[in-house]
Amino acid sequence: MRWKVLACLGLLGQGILLPVAAAMEVDLELVLAVDVSGSMDTEEQAVQQQGYSEALLHPEVLAAIRSGPLGRIAVAYVEWAGTGAQAVVVPWTPIADEVTARSFVAALDDAPPGRRHGTSISGALAFAAPLFDGNGYEGPRRVIDISGDGANNMGPPVMPVRDAVVAAGIVINGLPIALRPSGGWFGLDGPELVAYYRDCVIGGPGAFVLPVTEAGQLAEAIRQKLVLEIAGRVPRPQPVAVAGSDCLVGERQRRIWEREP
Repeated sequence: MRWKVLACLGLLGQGILLPVAAAMEVDLELVLAVDVSGSMDTEEQAVQQQGYSEALLHPEVLAAIRSGPLGRIAVAYVEWAGTGAQAVVVPWTPIADEVTARSFVAALDDAPPGRRHGTSISGALAFAAPLFDGNGYEGPRRVIDISGDGANNMGPPVMPVRDAVVAAGIVINGLPIALRPSGGWFGLDGPELVAYYRDCVIGGPGAFVLPVTEAGQLAEAIRQKLVLEIAGRVPRPQPVAVAGSDCLVGERQRRIWEREP
């Protein structure tokens, strides 16, 4: 276990260094970044939050946690929407068994789902990445698990932010909620949204997209994704009809919408 040292109370001049508590070692540091933009209706948001609560208590997820070398992970839950609309709902929490998982889930269940305007995936990534620094945990893998139902249409373009996050050693996985177009000018159909996440959002070694195309799949997809992330596995690639994506499609759609009378 690594130790950090801090000179204090004038002891530096005497060559005396006092150890301070080291970060807790875990198998995985995971940020769950969840879309609460206006395109997600209240029912979808409730199902999404319930899906994470149920998944974290599922025997398969708990077994995946126990299977790691240390048998514990650290998780934080973030809600995001437009520019400046991000919030930590449940702070970093170690999860090693059902008891610690229930503690996290209780905190999540006590927080009603937020609802904010806009879709800034770039803002969500820029907000989530610094949360790993000084969080009190140390793991060999850092992952941002981002879910959403639309393209980036506010804040900086997503690709430069994505690339900077990946360059910092953080993997980004995606859960595109491709049930229907997200509404108005900002809608992408299911295959387009999956391709957008594949080409423009995810990144890093082993990064993957796990789409949700039917409402009944959401809870199962969340559980499957958590098992894969915790175990460090990658799902079998799924064919997507769209060959390539316009990573500025959301920004272009927004500009057109703003010019409409």
